[in-house]
Amino acid sequence: MQAIESVKAVAVAEYLLLITPHEDLFNRIRLEKQSFFEKYKAPEAVRGKPHLTLVRFTQFEGAEDRIRQKLRNKAAEWLPFCVELTDYGSFPSHTIYLNVATKTGIQNLVKSIRTDSQALMKMDKDNKPHFILEPHITIARRLKPWQYEAGWLEYRDKSFSGKFMANAMTLLKRADENTPYKTVERFVFAGRPLLPKQGVMF
Repeated sequence: MQAIESVKAVAVAEYLLLITPHEDLFNRIRLEKQSFFEKYKAPEAVRGKPHLTLVRFTQFEGAEDRIRQKLRNKAAEWLPFCVELTDYGSFPSHTIYLNVATKTGIQNLVKSIRTDSQALMKMDKDNKPHFILEPHITIARRLKPWQYEAGWLEYRDKSFSGKFMANAMTLLKRADENTPYKTVERFVFAGRPLLPKQGVMF
């Protein structure tokens, strides 16, 4: 019994903090991913749902409550902002994605989270959080060379446009890469600046 409890106490999870487009745009992107899968037989295209990753990290579950509180505080002070998507980009030779034309809002949010929460999200020197400062929405990743070459030949000249208001971020987690992510909490951007603690004036 004691051994089981100690295993629970040091349970580790993979976390993903992300922003999801509104339903109509989400469905449009999902159709793009489905189309890529059907043309190029790339299973990763339909494995993940359309989203913008802010942070990926691995951490002991014991730290989760404190991380969630930090993210609640961040969301409470953050104003919703517009995200605009335009056409496609790629990471040679393995990933094709939708470009984010308006990067500043996301980058500022990620930098702010990094400042406040990096220490909490870092498990050890080998497991540091990955803060995504080049925002994008993946169409397909882990492509084989022929899938990337044929896909990019089509998608580099293909057009896409869409926009949405980022009004929340969602924390997901999973036990390992073979299990699906589950929602931990959704943090709504409330736009209420947090007042500084009252200090001594003199």
